[in-house]
Amino acid sequence: MNGGWVAAQSDAPTRLSVLGVGYLGVTQAACLAELGFEVLGMDVDAERVAALSRGEVPFYEPELEPLVARHTAAGRLRFTTSYEQVAAFSEVHFTCVGTPQRPGELAADLAQVDGVIAGLAPHLDRPALVVGRSTVPVGTASRLAGVLARTAPAGSAVELAWNPEFLREGFAVADTLRPDRLVVGVGGPAAEGLLRAIYADLLAAGVPMLVTNYATAELVKVAANAFLATKISFINAMAEICEAAGGDVTALADALGHDPRIGRRFLNAGLGFGGGCLPKDIRAFMARAGELGVAEALTFLREVDAINQRQRTRAVELAHELCGGSLLGRRVAVLGAAFKPNSDDVRDSPALEVAGQIQLAGGLVTVFDPKAIPNARRRFPTLGYAESAAAACTDADLVLHLTEWAEFAELDPEKLAAVVARPVLLDARNTLEPAAWRAAGWTYRGIGRN
Repeated sequence: MNGGWVAAQSDAPTRLSVLGVGYLGVTQAACLAELGFEVLGMDVDAERVAALSRGEVPFYEPELEPLVARHTAAGRLRFTTSYEQVAAFSEVHFTCVGTPQRPGELAADLAQVDGVIAGLAPHLDRPALVVGRSTVPVGTASRLAGVLARTAPAGSAVELAWNPEFLREGFAVADTLRPDRLVVGVGGPAAEGLLRAIYADLLAAGVPMLVTNYATAELVKVAANAFLATKISFINAMAEICEAAGGDVTALADALGHDPRIGRRFLNAGLGFGGGCLPKDIRAFMARAGELGVAEALTFLREVDAINQRQRTRAVELAHELCGGSLLGRRVAVLGAAFKPNSDDVRDSPALEVAGQIQLAGGLVTVFDPKAIPNARRRFPTLGYAESAAAACTDADLVLHLTEWAEFAELDPEKLAAVVARPVLLDARNTLEPAAWRAAGWTYRGIGRN
């Protein structure tokens, strides 16, 4: 790409493409359509492309399916399996493919990232901008810029930018349309100018845009995730101390949160973090630090990860304790299967791992989740499943609150006490009101709350 190509455009291009229409890509495509662009989404999964072309989103994310349905019906959002069609459709291509953890390793698997660049590059026969959105190890963008320079047709002037995503599952649409910041790693002013034009509405609304080099942009996402994971594991470590010393971790977190250097957000002790991003991202960060020869800089993340995993074991230990030392033959109701509320994502779900461990210990487990039951059944087919919280709790000896869905906070403790065998509750997310449950006759146990 050259500066003249960008300078010749007084406005942003009207057409944009998105390659990879999984969770990130579908959200990106729909939100770009909402911002007024014509968008072509591309994926090698023909079944997914067909579903999206009908306006159907194959996973749950609040606000997303109506957005997709509206823009596909209007013809503003379309989908294809063809790299050639994508290259002909637009001059700006957002890549949004996954970077899962490699089996048996800490490092990220970049096969999808490399594959989408390899598939697209030969068709870029005119000036183009490729914008990476995936979370990748630092150094990836620089390497891919070289790949594009070598494999795109001669004279096509293809440039690369890296624009990491900061989406929270359950809030992905809002985080895309109203982000707290935009980070753009560029190799030159041409890409910056074009991205400023594309994001003009967001910039006009006051969203800050930070322009960096490739490496810094890549590091922003993984550093943010590492900090968040550290904060969550810190308060969970404090919960363990509180249990041993007789403190209350919720009151402790409230006091810490008044310190402006610390803040209260994400100081919520409980079952810890999971999902398809945070755990694998901090592990990939550690792996990349080792490759760079600075492994000692991130050794603390090993303990962050270990504390997080220990919370799951601790929940199982508390379940044993609340059942008199043995789970064998005990009926256990599990409220929650998704790794977090407002999602049907069960990847690395703490709730399902605890449910599975309790079943292995001889417990008779029944799970309810408002959205994640189909995905949970596929991952853990041997667990029992119910269609409501009350049905899951019927005749239960122990109720476990493992995913903090809003509807669980609205449960009536007195009505639920009428259907269980024993009114015993482990609130592993510390979001239910202890006094209300105890007043209704329940034995209430939280995490780090004596």
